Amino acid sequence: MKRSILFDTETTGLDPATGDRVIEIAALELIGDLPTGNTFHVLVDPERDIPEEATRVHGFTLADLEGKPKFADVADEFLAFIGTDELIAHNARFDFGFLNAELKRAGRKPLDLARMVDTLDMARERFPGMPNSLDALCRRFGVDLSARTTHNALLDCKLLADV
Repeated sequence: MKRSILFDTETTGLDPATGDRVIEIAALELIGDLPTGNTFHVLVDPERDIPEEATRVHGFTLADLEGKPKFADVADEFLAFIGTDELIAHNARFDFGFLNAELKRAGRKPLDLARMVDTLDMARERFPGMPNSLDALCRRFGVDLSARTTHNALLDCKLLADV
């Protein structure tokens, strides 16, 4: 059976080229497109401030991340978890951009874009002209959003797996 990894990140902003950083990484292992229960989840010290507008999205402040590992400290563990398998994310280009910026900063090789499966692209193709955010897809497919108060990488992974 095929193994793939469904993942998500939360960040300090929208653009790694301007210094925004990863603050949370979550990944779920899928075998045959079904979650196995094997997960990777870590909060990361971004080594910079977290703008108020970003905190409004994911709920994390710099104080929440004090004492957490830096990305370079968790990079090898993350890479071991994802292996060489397909990487699935909603708006995957965003997450790949951030992870590749962090991997480069940590002296590691970037993720191969050929591994990327973007569920946002899939949704846009299947439902053209309709809202295709993760929340919109959850509502469309009857996935319970009651646990969602802010964007959280682990919860977002579980919601996407249900979608």
